[in-house]
Amino acid sequence: MKRIHVLAVSLTGAALLLSACGGTTVSASGPAPTSATSTPAPTETGASAPSSTEAPVPTEAPAPTESNPPGDIPDNVAFVPFTTKSGVTVSTPEGWARTTTPSSVTFTDKLNTVVVSWEKGSQPTVASAKSQDVKALAASTRAFHLVSVSTATLPAGPAVVITYQANSEPNSVTGEQYRLDVIHYELFHAGQRVSLTLLSPVGSDNVDPWRIVTESLSWK
Repeated sequence: MKRIHVLAVSLTGAALLLSACGGTTVSASGPAPTSATSTPAPTETGASAPSSTEAPVPTEAPAPTESNPPGDIPDNVAFVPFTTKSGVTVSTPEGWARTTTPSSVTFTDKLNTVVVSWEKGSQPTVASAKSQDVKALAASTRAFHLVSVSTATLPAGPAVVITYQANSEPNSVTGEQYRLDVIHYELFHAGQRVSLTLLSPVGSDNVDPWRIVTESLSWK
């Protein structure tokens, strides 16, 4: 598999990563759930994704890049669809922990994360991403470094793609952080701005799994 540095799907900044209102529900992803209601899941022990819920974030240097990052998703993993109450469907690896809020759902396994979020909004553009979203990300993401702002065409429709690097949240036990590659897609459908964000350690070879996730995004 060839490594691709620029892909696409959510994180209107980590600001969209978990920008939902209210409490959250955590569960393990399983066969084809049809709503954001879930059941308790095992506690994850890996480094968590960058958070946008605690801004401004501390000023810090980029975490060192691992020479053998522990972030490759197995080739034989099964993918299962999940449909949110807002009508967004996405397929993610089976067994990943799932956290839901009123306006987002996050799937996590060790150092890899998929976030889908939604809100009322307008059609995103490269210009709006550069003038608004990149600034929001820079203010709320640990050691933010912009790689590119571009466009892509997904099966679900045209998307604006913000690609960047960030530090993970410190591990709650060891304090260790990882440098992450982040691909953030922004799409528009039926009055909603939908974001799809993919996070994995720098150097991970997740091109094929991420393609399956992005191409699975669809509307109810």
